[in-house]
Amino acid sequence: MVSSLSYPLQTCKLRSAFLGERSGICISSAPVTHVGFTRRNIECKESRIGKQPIEVPKNVTITLEGQSLRVKGPLGELSQSYPREVKVEKQESGYLKVSKAFETRRANQMHGLFRTLTDNMVVGVSKGFEKRLQLVGVGYRATLEGRDLVLSLGFSHPVRMAIPEGIQVKVEDNTRIVVSGYDKSAIGQFAASVRKWRPPEPYKGKGVRYADEVVRLKEGKSAKKK
Repeated sequence: MVSSLSYPLQTCKLRSAFLGERSGICISSAPVTHVGFTRRNIECKESRIGKQPIEVPKNVTITLEGQSLRVKGPLGELSQSYPREVKVEKQESGYLKVSKAFETRRANQMHGLFRTLTDNMVVGVSKGFEKRLQLVGVGYRATLEGRDLVLSLGFSHPVRMAIPEGIQVKVEDNTRIVVSGYDKSAIGQFAASVRKWRPPEPYKGKGVRYADEVVRLKEGKSAKKK
């Protein structure tokens, strides 16, 4: 049942700019009802990858200073700075534990990411990573000249690429390139820059491709029927 409430009305007279008449406009002085908002807590599930401990080999040295981690192994040395949402702890068993410092959505997103980055550091300085590329095409070949990788990819001049520090490049049979090192990110970036010079074309697959890459070929245009 709706109760009828009477509110005083205030009438003001305004002159219309077009009609030149006075019009009465009624303004209600009824109280304004405030709209309330309820805060709902967001439940952040723990990352399946982030909660896994990281095994540290005996030939790897870990140095943890605040939010900075330095990892040194037989192949090299890497360091990583962590945001305040993530904390790294070295357990008595020798494992590294990456956990969330806060229960927020941003911390939940960074948990698994920085656990993966930390594991890549440990594996990189102890075992290393490698990326393999393959040259497909008539006359396509690769050679090494000192610390330069020289590619013949059908251009008017060969492509010369300087090999960054910490990365080793080996050429097999002039058509296969092996990029190795302890920094997984640097290896992937250099391999991608090599592939970028001549990506595989979609009709015959000619170009530079990863060894495990699957190139989907398109059907060529068929000749017109007479």
